[in-house]
Amino acid sequence: MGKRRKAREVALQFLYQLDQTGADDPTPFEDDFWGRHPVDEVARAFAASLVRGTKAQQPKIDAIIAETAEHWDLERMAVVDRNILRMAVYELLCEPTVPGKVAINEAIEIAKKFGTAESSRFINGVLDRIHRELRPA
Repeated sequence: MGKRRKAREVALQFLYQLDQTGADDPTPFEDDFWGRHPVDEVARAFAASLVRGTKAQQPKIDAIIAETAEHWDLERMAVVDRNILRMAVYELLCEPTVPGKVAINEAIEIAKKFGTAESSRFINGVLDRIHRELRPA
């Protein structure tokens, strides 16, 4: 597994924890989280940037997801799916060096590992639509 995939997986775990606690700022949880999830410095730096960026942009990201995922309230989505979507939308919005197809594929693969049997199809559909609207060809 590549360092970026590992970083995305760890970032998802951190976002999941923050979502469960209702926290918007990851700072108070960082020492404990990184102590329980040791990764090399490159992966940690990328994961931390994903978490901080996703949380900083969360209101905007949530609005985009809510608008795109028709017939789905954000609160009714599985917590894992919701946070995979948030992280991927952050990459689509704010990480121009990450190709859109890479962000989507990574989200799908992570959904296959951490989500339900239907997660990857759901996430693919939502992200594909967002990608077409945010980064038109």
